[in-house]
Amino acid sequence: MASSVQPIEKIRFFVRDNDDLVIYNFAIIISLFQGQWVWVRNKNRSTWELPAGHLEPGETALEAAHRELFEETGALKYTIHPIVSYEGILDGIQVFGKIFLARITELGPLPDFEISEIHFFYGIPVPLTYPQTQPVFFNYVQSIIF
Repeated sequence: MASSVQPIEKIRFFVRDNDDLVIYNFAIIISLFQGQWVWVRNKNRSTWELPAGHLEPGETALEAAHRELFEETGALKYTIHPIVSYEGILDGIQVFGKIFLARITELGPLPDFEISEIHFFYGIPVPLTYPQTQPVFFNYVQSIIF
C-alpha cells in the first residue's frame, strides 16, 4: 500500500536554548528499549515510522513528546531528553519540530490509538513512511549519542 503522506523538505537542524522563540508543530521521539530502536506502524499504513506527532493547542514540545511516546508505544517508565530542533518545509509551509531521545525501561499494553504495532530494530527498518526524512533524523541523533 503506497503512502500518501508528504515528507518534510529542506531540513535544517538548530539548537535552541529558549524554546519560547519557536512555535513547534511536531515532536519526534527516537527511542531505545533493551538496546534496540523502537519503530511503530500506523493502523492506516504498512510502513514503519518513528514515534511522533503534532502538538496539541497549548502543548509544549516536551509535553507532546511524553504524550506521543505513551500513545504510540505504551511506554510507562522512561527518561526523555531534547536533542535538537529542526525546521523544514511541509506542503510549502515552514514547520518546526523538536527531536527527543527516550530510553524506555518499561512498556505497557499498546493504547488503542492510531498505532497497530511496535517493533524493535538495531537500525532503520524498511519500508519507511517517510524515507527522505526519518533516516536524517535518526542518523543525526545517533551521531550525537554514540
